[in-house]
Amino acid sequence: MIKKIEEIYLFSLPIKEAEIIDFFLGSKLKDEVLKIMPVQKQTRAGQRTRFKAFVAIGDFDGHIGLGVKCSKEVATAIRGAITLAKLSVIPVRRGYWGNKIGTPHTVPCKVTGKCGSVLVRLVPAPRGTGLVSAPVPKKLLSMAGFEDCYTCATGQTATLGNFAKATFAAISATYAYLTPDMWSPTVFTNSPYQEYTDYLAKPFVKQAKKEVKY
Repeated sequence: MIKKIEEIYLFSLPIKEAEIIDFFLGSKLKDEVLKIMPVQKQTRAGQRTRFKAFVAIGDFDGHIGLGVKCSKEVATAIRGAITLAKLSVIPVRRGYWGNKIGTPHTVPCKVTGKCGSVLVRLVPAPRGTGLVSAPVPKKLLSMAGFEDCYTCATGQTATLGNFAKATFAAISATYAYLTPDMWSPTVFTNSPYQEYTDYLAKPFVKQAKKEVKY
């Protein structure tokens, strides 16, 4: 049925289980905990402290995800953030700074992302420049598969959560621009829901578990 993860993005199908990402990207995915911060709620008995985890996940080749989870325990927060990061994995479009020689290495055009007061702008850079960036966007950009990129940030960038979210928004905007090289007419095909409608219409029969006798 669906052979590549790109088919899911082509038809804008919602990914509702993290195992789908594991199946398609699997061993290529690497995750990194960006920050664990304690957050408190005032109650009559005092404060209730929970832990908020920010996790970035990527395959260093055109896919990136960002997850945020709050929980009573650090381990549970990290585990939940990894799952949410997998569910939010997006495709990343890469391009060239000048001549189209070799593989795409930078952002295809200037893109901007915003979260809270933080505004992050990604600017194409010539080959060999590297990632000219603060540590947080640098991790996200390298995980997404960018080799060269200039960045510009304004606002309260010390708020790491907003800084990471703004960078993620800018990276996801790379596919939002319809550049002239994508102007060729699109040949539409049936979505998987329509193509396999007979199979999907069948009632799901749960198979009985076989008893193992020792």
